[in-house]
Amino acid sequence: MDKDLLIALTEARGIAGNEGQVRDLFKELTSDYVDEFVQDGLGSFYGQLESTSKEGPVIMAGAHFDEVGFMVKQITEKGFIKFVTIGGWWSQVVLAQEVEVTTSNGEVFHGVTGSKPPHVLSVDARKQPMKMEDIFIDIGATSKEEAESWGIRPGDMITPYIKTRRMNPNSPFLLGKAWDNRIGVAVAVELLKHYKENDHNNTLYIGANTQEEVGLRGAKTASNKVKPDIAIALDTGTAGDTPGMTADEADSILGQGPQIIIYDASMIAHKGLRDFVINLCEENDIPYQPTFIPGGGTDAGAIHQSNDGVPSIAITVPVRYLHSHTSVIHEDDYLNTIKLMKLLIDNLDQATYEQILSNG
Repeated sequence: MDKDLLIALTEARGIAGNEGQVRDLFKELTSDYVDEFVQDGLGSFYGQLESTSKEGPVIMAGAHFDEVGFMVKQITEKGFIKFVTIGGWWSQVVLAQEVEVTTSNGEVFHGVTGSKPPHVLSVDARKQPMKMEDIFIDIGATSKEEAESWGIRPGDMITPYIKTRRMNPNSPFLLGKAWDNRIGVAVAVELLKHYKENDHNNTLYIGANTQEEVGLRGAKTASNKVKPDIAIALDTGTAGDTPGMTADEADSILGQGPQIIIYDASMIAHKGLRDFVINLCEENDIPYQPTFIPGGGTDAGAIHQSNDGVPSIAITVPVRYLHSHTSVIHEDDYLNTIKLMKLLIDNLDQATYEQILSNG
């Protein structure tokens, strides 16, 4: 496992609509392994690899660059920042967390989320979830003028701050921000490296989309540009192996393999493609977890409705504490996702593609 790759990707800053830093990093990491790059108007970005035969289907395997974060909405007269959320957040996990504000010229300023202390709250107020609009960011400025002199403006990106690391020595659990969805971007990087040196039957577009966290937006434009025959969303899904979680909410366990999303709020997985992927897992002893997420979705939800309709599926890495500053994955799930994707691409050809279509 390439630890430096994971650290670089997770610690890069990139909310929906401001993914340039992550896209540039992806390009830097993969420029030696692609035939050419393809970019759409919203910034989704793919490396293309042609097969030698050029007879197989066009496969689109896409993660998403963006992470959940915030955007500067207002600077108060005393120099505090009011913000809007970018992506789905629960207010309770936003409090008392470190963040970074990135200005339009790329300068980064450290801050911390704050609110009224419990000492001044009524008994009833302490029992209520904090309203998001009552949370602010303290950047250590003494006035609006000082914050503005630093180059901070409405619209600037705010991202969680945390150092990526193995939780404890010899632990397979990895702690960091933005596993959703930089772990999918890492899978994409590893696939491009592999297939630059190994034969395959298909035309590959492997990369990542923009603005997934705000409505699967980049996937729509990217799929219209790439025009895939088959698509795989490389994403993350909810783990259900922590106290208080029920099987109805989530039943995946870290370390038990990638999730094969059977159903979510954005898509029902294409039956022929689903059966093909599950058979690959079972025939090759790859652990997998069939998963239902009725409250969420992936970029496959947008891609499968594009063009004339695209057989699609999401293969995801389970994550604890999604959409928070501190999320946790198991390294085996990541490595098995890469292994499964290689098998999927290796076993796809035109005949298999036509069989998948006939079983849809």
